[in-house]
Amino acid sequence: MIEHQIDGVPVLFVEASGPLRAGLMFRVGRADEPLPLAGITHLVEHLAMHRHGLMDHHANASVGAIVTHFYTGGTAAEVVAFFDKLCASLADLPLERLGVEKEILRTEASGRGGGVNGSLPVWRYGAQGYGLLTYNEFGVYRASADDLRGWTSANFTRDNAVLWLSGEEIPAELRLSLPAGTRRPVPEPTSALRGTPAYFHADAAGIVLDTVVPRSVAAQLYSAVLERALYRELRLDAGVSYTASTDYSPRGDGMAVLTAYVDALPEKHSAAFNGFVDVFKQLAKSGIDAQELEAVRTMALAGVDHPDYDKARLPAVALDLLTGRPVRTAAENAARVREVTVADMAAVAADAYANALLQVPYGVIAETSGFVCAPATSESAVTGRRHPARGGGDTALVIAADGVSVVDKSGQALTVRFADCAARLRWPDGASAFIGKDGIVVTIEPTLYDVDAPALAALDRGVPDSLTVPMPARSPDRIPQPQAQQRSSARWPARKITFAVVTPLTGLLIWRFISMANAWTPRDGELSEQIILSMLLLSAAGTIWASLLGINRLKLGRW
Repeated sequence: MIEHQIDGVPVLFVEASGPLRAGLMFRVGRADEPLPLAGITHLVEHLAMHRHGLMDHHANASVGAIVTHFYTGGTAAEVVAFFDKLCASLADLPLERLGVEKEILRTEASGRGGGVNGSLPVWRYGAQGYGLLTYNEFGVYRASADDLRGWTSANFTRDNAVLWLSGEEIPAELRLSLPAGTRRPVPEPTSALRGTPAYFHADAAGIVLDTVVPRSVAAQLYSAVLERALYRELRLDAGVSYTASTDYSPRGDGMAVLTAYVDALPEKHSAAFNGFVDVFKQLAKSGIDAQELEAVRTMALAGVDHPDYDKARLPAVALDLLTGRPVRTAAENAARVREVTVADMAAVAADAYANALLQVPYGVIAETSGFVCAPATSESAVTGRRHPARGGGDTALVIAADGVSVVDKSGQALTVRFADCAARLRWPDGASAFIGKDGIVVTIEPTLYDVDAPALAALDRGVPDSLTVPMPARSPDRIPQPQAQQRSSARWPARKITFAVVTPLTGLLIWRFISMANAWTPRDGELSEQIILSMLLLSAAGTIWASLLGINRLKLGRW
């Protein structure tokens, strides 16, 4: 791998046969954006690619957590023309297309799922930095032409870029006309967790693990060992999962994110969870078997020895350059793989367990797993004016000078203090959603709470316009109405009456059953009709009483 420079941009080149392949990578991505402008990098990418039109050679672009990547392949002339036009577009974005591209991004988002681990970032990091990967691209609603010009000039510069190429030679005509700038530092990780290992419940089809470990060859090998162990235990042996997979991704700051996933049918969720946790704990407790290490080491060395190894890893090496990591040769990487020991793997397994976050399907009991429940509510509520739910619902809205809360009858609260607000979404019908940096959301629906115009106006003074996202108007059927709360509250007086009747009746039946049982003498192995009737009534009363314990509670959680 040879390093060059073109117009001040570092260049990585691997000599290879076939068409010329190239990519221009910038150190800016979703984790660098403020939440109100989330998606602004994606908008820049779309606008920069627009002038290329319909091309006869392969070209595309993508935006990740910390990089934006434009890549192409074809003849030398086609590659040169692609980067000429790209740099010209970055210098002068076709902002007359802004409205159209916003609609295209909204359409793209509507058909894009979040993936099995889409919810995990906000639970680990909150509504900032790497946690923004969970959120919608709110910038499609508020990003202006000036926002895009400023974002492009600050981030799409020659000092914040790396070019990689593979082919017979670097075209002499290749130019990269980019302005000077500065290398953007990698985002500092934040945390919304109060402790790990932790878990949270979600509407999911399987178990997902997210953990953070120091970036190393040993961690890469551990990822492969974990995948093999999960596949063997949950698919081959227990037969409760079809998919058992892991992923190892450098975060850019010397750490790496390790993700593991197993699927299961709803009736097998508990078995899959227990099996997953058993495998994960066992690796942390007992370490890695030497034979398993040798198996994954052999596979890793086979990859390094592949003739296309250097060409295939060019984008990964470009990321290393952008984040200040050294560029190593294939021989150096092979030596590092051979040096990994069982003790190295045990240390990774311990770190992986200590920093773990599990996403668990609803209905699975996880409290006894040794994992703590990730915080889904706030530690306290603001002190201010209370606005009860319309129709006598179980929650109240509290608006104060320093923030907002929604509180249920048990005292649990969702709180966003204005000083820690990452964004406020505001709809034309008066509704708002305040998103805290910890990922907690307080939604204010005037249709659901007895809140007046002055109280709503006070909210405008709490959060600046720079954090406010104007959302499009909602159709009437999308605006929640208080009828559901009225039906719920109407049931509560009936519950109180039923409690008052059923509880003493249950006690009376228990006394009657005991007295009759004491007086009963077995005859022909049969129970008396009175005792049978008392048992049936007692069972019915107990069922009614138990069902009354299911009082509706405020569903608390993250965005």
